[in-house]
Parts: sequence; C-alpha cells; structure tokens
Amino acid sequence: MPQNLKRDPASLKQLPTNDDIARTLWISFRDDPALSAYPVHGHAWGEFIYAFNGVMEVHIDQVDYITPPPYGIWLPPNLQHSGLNRTAVSHGTLYVHERLCSRMPQQAGILLSSSLVSAIFDHLRQRTLPEDSAEYQRLLQVMLDQLQQAQLVSSYLPHSSHPALMQILDFLHQHPDDSSPLQVLAQQANMTERTLARCCLKELGMSLNEWRQRLKVIKAMSMLTAGKKVESIALDLGYANASAFINMFKRWMNLTPDQFRKLNQP
Repeated sequence: MPQNLKRDPASLKQLPTNDDIARTLWISFRDDPALSAYPVHGHAWGEFIYAFNGVMEVHIDQVDYITPPPYGIWLPPNLQHSGLNRTAVSHGTLYVHERLCSRMPQQAGILLSSSLVSAIFDHLRQRTLPEDSAEYQRLLQVMLDQLQQAQLVSSYLPHSSHPALMQILDFLHQHPDDSSPLQVLAQQANMTERTLARCCLKELGMSLNEWRQRLKVIKAMSMLTAGKKVESIALDLGYANASAFINMFKRWMNLTPDQFRKLNQP
C-alpha cells in the first residue's frame, strides 16, 4: 500500500482563499492542482462550490463533505472550513452574502442542484461578462433561485482522521480499481479484519464495502461528466466488463450511466 497522503501543510500546496469579495453575488473559477489545500477560513458570504472535473473535499468540524459533479457543496456564511484536493480539480464557487442567505440551508451539505445551475456555471465559465452587467447579475440571481429550491443531503462519502483507517481510505482513493479483500487491507494497516470492520462502522457509519461502492460511484460520476466511455470507466474501476459496472451504478443511482450522462449534459 502506498504511503498515506499526509495532510500537514508542508506536504500540500497551499492555495489562496477569496477573502476580498466586493459584491453580494459573485462567482470565482479556479483550476487547482493535485495534492493542494485551502487553509481554514470563513467570511460573511455563503459558498456553493461546484466541481466541473474532479472531486472536492471540504472539511468542517471533523466532517468531510465530498461531492462530484454535477452536485455542489453548500457552506453557510461565517462557517470555518478548509479544503483538500487529492487530484486536480476545476471548480466554480458562487459566493452569496449573508443578507441573501435567509432562504438557503443553515447547515452545510450537498445540494442536489438542477441542470440549469450546471448550465449557468458552464455558460459563465466559457464567456467573460462584466460583473456589473445586467446579464451577469440576472444569471447569478437565477442560480440563487434554483439553489434555494435544491435538496440538501449529508456527506455522501465520509472520511476519517483515524490514522490506520485514513491510510486505507487514501489508498482506495488513489486506486479505486483495487479489489483487495478486507483481510488484506487490514493486514497492510497492521489491524485485524474484525478491528477494521468495527473501526469502519464507528468512524464512517457504514461498512468498508459500502464505502468502496460509494467511492466507485463518485469516481464514475466525475468520469461520466467528463465524457469518458462506459467501457473505459468500468476498467478504471476494476470491473471485468461494462455490464458489472452498469449494474452497480444503477443499483446505487437508480439510473444507468448513460441516463446519468444525458440528464447532466448542459
């Protein structure tokens, strides 16, 4: 098993935060490198963070919120948080001043946003509009209206600060095609199989097998959004054929991969 991904500041590229925000509604677009991090920060603006490619992690009070495209992470105003990018991530962030957040959720979580939100993000990413233009402000207001109606769910893929378990989870993040049984993963982390199983239930609230399935779904969603072929995704995730992957994805998402791709096209 590769060495665990360290999270101390010395091992990650530190990224600047957007602290100088001059408007009540504003969007920022960024391309972050792999193994990079945002330090702990907070401000009077709520944030809706939307990843175009890659999977982002936002850490709040010992909880990691992880989501792939086309969903985003909502952070209420004045909430201290930090970010981690295990792989390269392209993302946009809608900043909403606290004066406009009365109809937004008061707790952090994943917002199951509509395809219109994705389309507006893509539109503004591809076109450079003056921030004080009427078109720009109208589009941001439409996005806010859509987000106010979106369903909020908890973190889809929980993480852990338990040293041995974190080593295993980080390895699986880097190698989603790995099919090692629980006993092998436990031995590599100097744990017994029973101890690892108990640790997963306590730290993650689910079995490691369920966590691995969720990880594969998240990886698949990101690759589908990027236009990768189903057969190629199946191989990347360790499946012998596309049918096995399609069955797994449909069991978790109630959609086939192709249906998911069509629903989330701009």
